[in-house]
Amino acid sequence: MSISVDSTTRRRVLATVTAGNFAQLGVRFVIGPIVPLVLVEFGATRSGVGGALTAMWAVYALLQFPSGVFADRFGERTLLLTGLVGTVLGAAAVALAPSLVLFGAALVLLGAGAGLFFSPGSSLLSRVYDEHGGALSALTAGGALAGVIFPASAGIVGVRYGWRTAVAGAALVSLPVVLATVLYIPKSPAAAPEKGLSELVNVRRVARMMTRPSLAYTAGIAVLTGFTFQAVSSFLPTFMVQYRRVDPGTAGVLFAVVFGISSLAQPAAGKVSDAVSRDFAIGMSAALTASAFLVLLAVDGTVGLLGGTVLLGTGISWPGTVQARVMDQLDVEERGFGFGLVRTVYMLLAASGSVIVGSLADSGGWVHAYGIVILLLVGGLFALGTNRALGLNL
Repeated sequence: MSISVDSTTRRRVLATVTAGNFAQLGVRFVIGPIVPLVLVEFGATRSGVGGALTAMWAVYALLQFPSGVFADRFGERTLLLTGLVGTVLGAAAVALAPSLVLFGAALVLLGAGAGLFFSPGSSLLSRVYDEHGGALSALTAGGALAGVIFPASAGIVGVRYGWRTAVAGAALVSLPVVLATVLYIPKSPAAAPEKGLSELVNVRRVARMMTRPSLAYTAGIAVLTGFTFQAVSSFLPTFMVQYRRVDPGTAGVLFAVVFGISSLAQPAAGKVSDAVSRDFAIGMSAALTASAFLVLLAVDGTVGLLGGTVLLGTGISWPGTVQARVMDQLDVEERGFGFGLVRTVYMLLAASGSVIVGSLADSGGWVHAYGIVILLLVGGLFALGTNRALGLNL
């Protein structure tokens, strides 16, 4: 059920939901730049921290589906507020964690809070905007903008004042967004208030939806892009420190540059996906990202470092386009349920990116770790090309 609002309210909703995505994703973006500091303080391995990060992202993924169903039943506004408050509490717990085990537990709490936000936010925008490719790309661009501000700040603050201060500062930034959500998100009718929560265990409906060929194919593409995102967000600063031999502060800045470029590229990719096709935009992004990793791994010196950074930022512009491709496969009345379900499935599988990349870096080095990412992206390009060449219409 669409929501009819005036243009001013529509813009306020978009701005507020985008700010919420900026806040909840920004808190998690702080974690990547502080990993080198956490490794030292807790005497941890990259695979150990990677496991904690995978747990955070797995819980985040698992809640995409329930949050979509809850949004259908109770309305998006309630879920958005709950997710933002949970994000603040989770970040506070991370900042206070006295051991690696409790650090991991706090990350799980952070993932749970953040996991309640994105599906309801996307569902709300799809009800407010008809051209949801552009709206959802603006939403994900807010997350990319968080990747500019939060990591660079975390790298600088973490080195000077400690990683706990960096995480606590990120939590404080989220508080004004909670207030904006209270003020500017309308109390709109739920999309399907008659639906019972038994939908969460409706195995037949879940199986029917996930075996829909076009939706299963889209979920597969989303796994490849999501795995890559985990590899970047979890370990790119550590890779910069250990493989490219830059200091932690510079690594945080380069991490921020990647997502700064991405925040500009994502709306452009969304418009390309609306004007040309979703698959063309996704394929272009995947090709640029694979090229970026090749440059960062193989080209020495400043040229390789900066060239790879620019290519990577331009390449990881697929989030909004992938979300829009999922929405394209769903009817309006099933978007809360279906979008959350698909996100849970593909993000749960993609969450393995953190622990796999961390483990490969420990056992075989960074060439092996990011080499697997390149191979997966090439596989995604092959799948997109096959779909087009054979006219499968998936």
